[in-house]
This record gives sequence, C-alpha cells and structure tokens, in this order.
Amino acid sequence: MGRWEPGARDRLREAALALYLEHGFDQTMVADIAERAGVTARTFFRYFADKREVLFDASAELAEKSLAALEAAPATTSPLDLVAVALDVVADLVGHDRALARNRHTVIMANTDLRERELIKLAHMAATVADGLRRRGIADVEAGLAAETGVAVYRVAFQRWIDADDHLDLRDSIRDAFARLRSLTAR
Repeated sequence: MGRWEPGARDRLREAALALYLEHGFDQTMVADIAERAGVTARTFFRYFADKREVLFDASAELAEKSLAALEAAPATTSPLDLVAVALDVVADLVGHDRALARNRHTVIMANTDLRERELIKLAHMAATVADGLRRRGIADVEAGLAAETGVAVYRVAFQRWIDADDHLDLRDSIRDAFARLRSLTAR
C-alpha cells in the first residue's frame, strides 16, 4: 500500500494498537507503526506528535463536541443533567466499538505513563465541562462538583461497559450510573 493512499491516519491508529497489544507500548517504535501501516515515519509525524497521541488524539474533538452539546441544552437543565448531555456525546464518539475501546484500555492500563496521560485527559475533560457550566451561569463550586462527578460516573460506566459480555450500550451504562448516583445521594 502506497503512502499516498487515503486513510493513513486510521491505518496508523490500527497498526499502533495492534503492535502495542502484540509487543507492548514501550517496545513499539514509530518506525514499526509506520511500516505496519504502509507509510513512512515522516507520514506518522504528520498526523501524530508522538506514539502516545495515537491513543489520545480524539481528546480535542471530545471536548469540542461535548461543549457544543452542553451549550445547546435548554436553559432550565440542571447541572448534573447538563453533564449527562455532554457525556452522551462522549458515548456517541467512544461507544461505537467496544472491542477497540477494550484494546485501547488494555494498552493504557499496562503502562504507567499512559495511565497518567489518561487521567490528565479526564481531568481536562472535567475542567472543560466545568468551564462550560460556569459560562451557563452555574456557580463555581457547583460547576466543579458536577463536572468531577460526571468524570467519576463516566469512569465507572466505561469500565462496566468494556467488562460487559452482553449488549450493554455505553450511553445506557452512563445513564444507569447517573441513576445509581442519584439513588445513593437520595438516601
């Protein structure tokens, strides 16, 4: 496959994930990923800053689309319901391929630096959502609590979803986790 063929970004993602699973993240080099994808290392760097970003490059899109959904929600929507709206978008973007999500999660959990990067991504998501809530007039403390709670709900729901053997949908897992949280706080 020539390097000029379309779909290089997707081929690079697929090749990287496969190699990370086969050999480990630390043992996989950019040149290995590029070769498996049928492109040059130079082409790899046109799409990704480094080999970690293959796993995390969708973060900006997640933040952008989550904020847009949050801003489009009705003015009367409660802070936690606004966070749920933002997480619905995350579920739409992440929840289409459980096997891919499981494999990505396996690679991340096997490497300390990647786990740290994942936590940074989640902290950034919480900060972004909190800022969006503040722009809607929600007080600082409430915005922070709602956003951080949303990240906790997402983490629990995501783990449940990737561990599930049934046809559980990520969006349903998130909604169920929010319902359980509301039940816990109502006691």
